[in-house]
Amino acid sequence: MWTTARRFGWDGPVNDRDAVLDAFEEHRSTLTGVAYRMLGRFADAEDVVQEAWLRWSRADRDEVREPRAYLVRITTRLALDRLRQVQSRREAYVGPWLPEPVTTDFAAAVPDTAERAVLADSVSLALLVVLESLSPLERAVFVLREAFGFPFPEIATALERSESAVRQLATRARRHVDERRPRFDVDPVQQRDLTERFLAAATGGSLEDLLALLAPDVRLVSDAGGKAKAARRVIESADKVGRFLVAVSNLQVPGLELRFEEINGTPAFVLLAQGRPDTVFSLGITDGRITAVYIMRNPDKLTGVRA
Repeated sequence: MWTTARRFGWDGPVNDRDAVLDAFEEHRSTLTGVAYRMLGRFADAEDVVQEAWLRWSRADRDEVREPRAYLVRITTRLALDRLRQVQSRREAYVGPWLPEPVTTDFAAAVPDTAERAVLADSVSLALLVVLESLSPLERAVFVLREAFGFPFPEIATALERSESAVRQLATRARRHVDERRPRFDVDPVQQRDLTERFLAAATGGSLEDLLALLAPDVRLVSDAGGKAKAARRVIESADKVGRFLVAVSNLQVPGLELRFEEINGTPAFVLLAQGRPDTVFSLGITDGRITAVYIMRNPDKLTGVRA
């Protein structure tokens, strides 16, 4: 515990460190979840949580009535500042931009199927893509309200806005997300089955087998940030997506290993080169057909995937 405190910059009295760190660690997963959903990058989320720790370690304890609310407020404001900074950088991003994938383990950690489905949906790549189109304040309100269930008065305090303004932001954000978010199936058994069939068809180079799995309006989005080979534009339609995947499958790369993982709450597969994540394939599935193919190849954005 003392090592962790040192790593996050603790320089206070030794006698206080355990209580201060325990209070922070109790809410760390919530803080990381808020920051990741707001920023779409695990590395940025970790930076924000580290800064939140520094502020927490220096806070006047007599003025903190509720540690969780205080920490969420700090994290939200820091994430808002970071979000405004990174949005300008993303305008110059090479090729399509996707959120940073992260390894999850909801299947083991959350026994209740309905609760697991809600949790997986709140961190799905499809939702995070849509959240990119919200304003920073709308995104903050949506994340705090929809993903974590914070009450409007608490959100208003965190954002330093009136409760009525926060309610309006929540309504706009919810309407925007409902209009743009694809409704993917959440049955993990079906997702795993289709993912395995997709993998077999893609690696086998069978256009016919791929077309049988792809929806007519399927979209393929590749994110490499100019740092690896990938499609520079979104590919649309079953025929174009299928032909692209067949062409890619013919480019055999020696030494690659394949592993199935739960990525952002859904079954996916990871290609590893020399034991390190090289490519992540994640699928969106609706009514038994693949409606989205997400391919992440930017090495800077694979740090949240288990090696």
